[in-house]
Amino acid sequence: MSTDLFFFDLTQRPPRSPRIKLGGYVLLPRILDKGRASLAGKLGEYHYKGAGMDRHFFNFTGIDHEALTKEIAKGLSDSELLAWIQANAKHQRQPWEIIAWSEYHLHRGPDSDAETMEFFANEVKKFGPAREDINTWFDLIDLDDYCSFGGKA
Repeated sequence: MSTDLFFFDLTQRPPRSPRIKLGGYVLLPRILDKGRASLAGKLGEYHYKGAGMDRHFFNFTGIDHEALTKEIAKGLSDSELLAWIQANAKHQRQPWEIIAWSEYHLHRGPDSDAETMEFFANEVKKFGPAREDINTWFDLIDLDDYCSFGGKA
């Protein structure tokens, strides 16, 4: 099944939440959305470089960012891309490892170093100084996506 890159316009809507899973992996559907949008020239304010939060997926699987981009460019569906990832991951993971990795990232907040905690706190403050409900990186990403497209913090 082929996926039309035209439908991945991240100037009009955000990519899928980092919480959404594919093959048990959090972040993966979001990475695929950003890859498709990048190839379509519709990435908007998002980044697709295999860096930032995405780097955690690439490090965990051992998938090469450029190789994945080439597969995305073929117009493959999510399930076809997952099959490719499973076949080409340098780090073949057991289902329990994928679950544990995903659960860790679902609940991951800022690291304990002062610089990261200050960065996180400053990002949260942009949405309101009294926000106490934003505790994880995924909370912050989802809120940023929501507000970027007209939602109120």
